[in-house]
Amino acid sequence: MMAKPVALITGASSGLGSIYADRLARRGWDLLLAARNHERLATLATRLERETGSAVEPAVVDLSDLNGRRQLAQRLSEDSRIEMLVNNAGFGSTAPLKESDPEIMEQMIELNVSAVTMLANAAARAFAQRGRGAIINMASITAVAPTILNGVYGATKAYVLALSQSLHHELAPFDVKVQVVLPGATATEFWDASGSSVRALPASIVMRPEDVVDAALSGFDQGEFVTIPSLPDASEWEAFDAARTALLPNLSRSEPAERYRRG
Repeated sequence: MMAKPVALITGASSGLGSIYADRLARRGWDLLLAARNHERLATLATRLERETGSAVEPAVVDLSDLNGRRQLAQRLSEDSRIEMLVNNAGFGSTAPLKESDPEIMEQMIELNVSAVTMLANAAARAFAQRGRGAIINMASITAVAPTILNGVYGATKAYVLALSQSLHHELAPFDVKVQVVLPGATATEFWDASGSSVRALPASIVMRPEDVVDAALSGFDQGEFVTIPSLPDASEWEAFDAARTALLPNLSRSEPAERYRRG
């Protein structure tokens, strides 16, 4: 029998990551699940192997640590069975920047930006060389609405969106698929770690994590590059992106705009 392809999922012990693990195992993927919580990972791996028959390998790793990132990036580079990266690990904050602990903000950047970058880099190199693979990057609606929560969190997710846009363009000739997911408020442990309660939000704006992942995978199946699970009309994103693209011819010119040369 041919070996199944492997999906590497970060932040896999809870929330969206654990649901991605469940859904992909039921789709026939073997899994490499990375997170810090050994007990949760082991419990999830045992359950998924029993229920789906997929092989599930827990990898206890701290992606906020450089050595942890390097370890997982090396595995991505060397293990040809890995054909999907779900870059899901991250955390956020709801506090204003002026009230935030600088060290916590630095840790957020390490996990939300540095870890995502190193793993995406390793996956891009390996998948392009093999001529197959998929990278799913978890961003947030704060990527385009940075005033909603903590500014550093929004900035890290804007980075993930920009990185994904570049990778989508760069990897298209190599048959490597890139998707970036922008969820809105989701009922996960994110809120406990961020310093706020999800129960304080209007129920009408909070989505179940299962629905977020199912919508994201539906978007993946449909070939979407950007998936916003809550957005009713995809043409609204297309109009937003078209407006951005329309700026490009005039963003770099040999002379300042006329309004800066008056008087």
